[in-house]
Amino acid sequence: MMNNFKNLGLLLGMVFLLASCFDKNERNYEYMPNMYDAVGYETYDEVYFLPGGTEAQRPVENTIMRGWIPYGIEDSPEGKEQARLLSSPLDSTDREENLAVGGQLYTIYCAICHGDKGEGQGTLVKREKILGVPSYADPARNITVGTAYHTVHYGLNAMGSYASQMNTKEMWQVSEYVMKLKDDLSK
Repeated sequence: MMNNFKNLGLLLGMVFLLASCFDKNERNYEYMPNMYDAVGYETYDEVYFLPGGTEAQRPVENTIMRGWIPYGIEDSPEGKEQARLLSSPLDSTDREENLAVGGQLYTIYCAICHGDKGEGQGTLVKREKILGVPSYADPARNITVGTAYHTVHYGLNAMGSYASQMNTKEMWQVSEYVMKLKDDLSK
Protein backbone atom coordinates (compact mmCIF):
# COMPACT_ATOMS: atom_id res chain seq x y z
CA MET A 1 0.00 0.00 0.00
CA MET A 2 2.82 2.34 0.88
CA ASN A 3 4.47 1.45 -2.39
CA ASN A 4 1.36 2.66 -4.29
CA PHE A 5 1.50 6.01 -2.49
CA LYS A 6 5.15 6.40 -3.44
CA ASN A 7 4.34 5.70 -7.10
CA LEU A 8 1.41 8.13 -6.98
CA GLY A 9 3.56 10.79 -5.36
CA LEU A 10 6.29 10.26 -7.93
CA LEU A 11 3.77 10.56 -10.75
CA LEU A 12 2.26 13.77 -9.34
CA GLY A 13 5.75 15.20 -8.86
CA MET A 14 6.57 14.52 -12.52
CA VAL A 15 3.35 16.15 -13.68
CA PHE A 16 4.01 19.19 -11.47
CA LEU A 17 7.60 19.39 -12.77
CA LEU A 18 6.45 19.30 -16.40
CA ALA A 19 3.68 21.82 -15.77
CA SER A 20 6.09 24.20 -14.06
CA CYS A 21 8.34 24.19 -17.16
CA PHE A 22 5.49 25.51 -19.32
CA ASP A 23 5.92 29.18 -20.18
CA LYS A 24 3.33 31.03 -22.26
CA ASN A 25 5.91 33.58 -23.40
CA GLU A 26 8.35 31.08 -24.88
CA ARG A 27 8.06 28.39 -27.49
CA ASN A 28 7.72 24.89 -26.08
CA TYR A 29 8.90 21.60 -27.43
CA GLU A 30 7.43 20.29 -30.69
CA TYR A 31 7.21 16.53 -30.74
CA MET A 32 6.38 16.15 -34.45
CA PRO A 33 7.56 19.31 -36.21
CA ASN A 34 6.76 17.94 -39.69
CA MET A 35 3.11 18.15 -38.76
CA TYR A 36 3.41 21.94 -38.37
CA ASP A 37 6.17 22.95 -40.79
CA ALA A 38 6.06 21.82 -44.40
CA VAL A 39 9.04 19.88 -45.66
CA GLY A 40 10.76 21.65 -48.55
CA TYR A 41 11.22 19.53 -51.65
CA GLU A 42 13.69 20.10 -54.46
CA THR A 43 12.39 21.50 -57.71
CA TYR A 44 13.19 19.82 -61.01
CA ASP A 45 15.98 22.37 -61.59
CA GLU A 46 17.88 21.04 -58.61
CA VAL A 47 17.51 17.33 -59.35
CA TYR A 48 20.85 15.94 -60.47
CA PHE A 49 19.65 13.72 -63.33
CA LEU A 50 17.66 16.39 -65.24
CA PRO A 51 19.30 19.13 -67.27
CA GLY A 52 18.91 22.62 -65.83
CA GLY A 53 15.80 24.55 -66.77
CA THR A 54 13.58 21.55 -67.52
CA GLU A 55 10.36 20.95 -65.67
CA ALA A 56 9.71 17.38 -66.72
CA GLN A 57 10.75 14.82 -69.28
CA ARG A 58 9.13 15.11 -72.69
CA PRO A 59 7.99 11.97 -74.51
CA VAL A 60 10.17 10.55 -77.25
CA GLU A 61 9.58 12.15 -80.65
CA ASN A 62 6.91 10.56 -82.88
CA THR A 63 5.32 8.61 -80.02
CA ILE A 64 1.55 8.39 -79.89
CA MET A 65 -0.45 8.36 -76.69
CA ARG A 66 -2.43 5.18 -75.98
CA GLY A 67 -6.01 5.40 -77.27
CA TRP A 68 -5.09 8.25 -79.61
CA ILE A 69 -5.03 8.17 -83.40
CA PRO A 70 -3.39 11.14 -85.12
CA TYR A 71 -5.85 13.39 -86.92
CA GLY A 72 -4.23 14.63 -90.11
CA ILE A 73 -6.67 17.42 -90.96
CA GLU A 74 -5.66 20.94 -90.01
CA ASP A 75 -7.66 23.36 -87.88
CA SER A 76 -8.89 25.78 -90.53
CA PRO A 77 -12.07 26.42 -92.56
CA GLU A 78 -10.52 24.43 -95.41
CA GLY A 79 -9.77 21.59 -92.97
CA LYS A 80 -13.37 21.60 -91.77
CA GLU A 81 -14.58 21.33 -95.37
CA GLN A 82 -12.13 18.47 -95.90
CA ALA A 83 -13.52 16.78 -92.74
CA ARG A 84 -17.03 16.99 -94.23
CA LEU A 85 -16.11 14.03 -96.44
CA LEU A 86 -15.01 11.81 -93.54
CA SER A 87 -17.09 8.91 -92.35
CA SER A 88 -16.92 7.29 -88.93
CA PRO A 89 -14.26 4.57 -88.62
CA LEU A 90 -16.23 2.81 -85.87
CA ASP A 91 -17.58 -0.67 -86.49
CA SER A 92 -21.17 -0.46 -87.75
CA THR A 93 -22.08 -3.75 -86.01
CA ASP A 94 -21.60 -2.02 -82.64
CA ARG A 95 -23.75 0.97 -83.61
CA GLU A 96 -26.16 0.69 -80.66
CA GLU A 97 -23.30 0.38 -78.16
CA ASN A 98 -21.46 3.30 -79.77
CA LEU A 99 -24.59 5.44 -79.60
CA ALA A 100 -25.13 4.49 -75.94
CA VAL A 101 -21.56 5.43 -74.98
CA GLY A 102 -21.73 8.52 -77.19
CA GLY A 103 -24.96 9.54 -75.45
CA GLN A 104 -23.35 9.24 -72.03
CA LEU A 105 -20.32 11.28 -73.12
CA TYR A 106 -22.59 13.84 -74.79
CA THR A 107 -24.50 14.24 -71.52
CA ILE A 108 -21.25 14.77 -69.63
CA TYR A 109 -19.49 17.16 -71.98
CA CYS A 110 -21.97 18.67 -74.45
CA ALA A 111 -25.51 18.82 -73.05
CA ILE A 112 -24.70 21.66 -70.64
CA CYS A 113 -24.53 24.01 -73.67
CA HIS A 114 -26.20 22.17 -76.58
CA GLY A 115 -29.11 20.70 -74.59
CA ASP A 116 -30.10 17.07 -74.10
CA LYS A 117 -31.78 16.91 -77.52
CA GLY A 118 -29.32 19.10 -79.43
CA GLU A 119 -31.74 21.99 -79.77
CA GLY A 120 -29.17 24.53 -78.51
CA GLN A 121 -30.99 25.15 -75.22
CA GLY A 122 -28.67 23.71 -72.59
CA THR A 123 -28.57 24.87 -68.98
CA LEU A 124 -25.88 27.50 -69.63
CA VAL A 125 -27.81 28.91 -72.59
CA LYS A 126 -31.03 29.11 -70.56
CA ARG A 127 -29.15 30.96 -67.81
CA GLU A 128 -27.68 33.27 -70.49
CA LYS A 129 -24.10 32.37 -69.59
CA ILE A 130 -23.43 31.39 -73.22
CA LEU A 131 -25.32 32.80 -76.18
CA GLY A 132 -25.62 31.74 -79.81
CA VAL A 133 -25.60 27.93 -79.56
CA PRO A 134 -27.59 26.87 -82.63
CA SER A 135 -29.74 23.78 -82.99
CA TYR A 136 -28.33 20.73 -84.78
CA ALA A 137 -31.42 20.82 -87.02
CA ASP A 138 -30.39 24.22 -88.41
CA PRO A 139 -30.06 23.56 -92.16
CA ALA A 140 -27.43 26.29 -92.55
CA ARG A 141 -25.02 24.31 -90.38
CA ASN A 142 -25.01 21.26 -92.68
CA ILE A 143 -23.48 19.00 -90.02
CA THR A 144 -21.88 15.71 -91.01
CA VAL A 145 -20.23 13.14 -88.77
CA GLY A 146 -16.84 14.38 -90.04
CA THR A 147 -17.51 18.04 -89.23
CA ALA A 148 -18.87 17.04 -85.83
CA TYR A 149 -15.65 15.13 -85.12
CA HIS A 150 -13.56 18.06 -86.39
CA THR A 151 -15.43 20.43 -84.06
CA VAL A 152 -15.04 18.12 -81.05
CA HIS A 153 -11.35 17.65 -81.84
CA TYR A 154 -10.42 21.32 -82.44
CA GLY A 155 -13.34 23.30 -81.03
CA LEU A 156 -15.23 26.05 -82.82
CA ASN A 157 -15.83 29.69 -81.89
CA ALA A 158 -16.43 29.81 -78.09
CA MET A 159 -16.39 26.01 -77.80
CA GLY A 160 -13.01 24.64 -76.87
CA SER A 161 -11.39 21.38 -77.92
CA TYR A 162 -12.32 18.17 -76.14
CA ALA A 163 -9.33 16.22 -77.49
CA SER A 164 -7.69 16.23 -74.06
CA GLN A 165 -10.81 14.84 -72.32
CA MET A 166 -11.73 12.07 -74.77
CA ASN A 167 -9.76 9.60 -76.82
CA THR A 168 -10.29 9.16 -80.56
CA LYS A 169 -12.95 6.45 -80.27
CA GLU A 170 -14.95 8.48 -77.74
CA MET A 171 -14.87 11.57 -79.97
CA TRP A 172 -16.23 9.50 -82.86
CA GLN A 173 -18.93 8.04 -80.60
CA VAL A 174 -20.03 11.55 -79.59
CA SER A 175 -20.00 12.61 -83.25
CA GLU A 176 -22.25 9.70 -84.20
CA TYR A 177 -24.59 10.59 -81.33
CA VAL A 178 -24.74 14.20 -82.56
CA MET A 179 -25.84 12.89 -85.96
CA LYS A 180 -28.55 10.81 -84.25
CA LEU A 181 -29.78 13.95 -82.44
CA LYS A 182 -29.77 15.85 -85.73
CA ASP A 183 -31.87 13.13 -87.37
CA ASP A 184 -34.29 13.11 -84.40
CA LEU A 185 -34.72 16.89 -84.59
CA SER A 186 -35.33 16.80 -88.35
CA LYS A 187 -38.30 14.45 -87.99
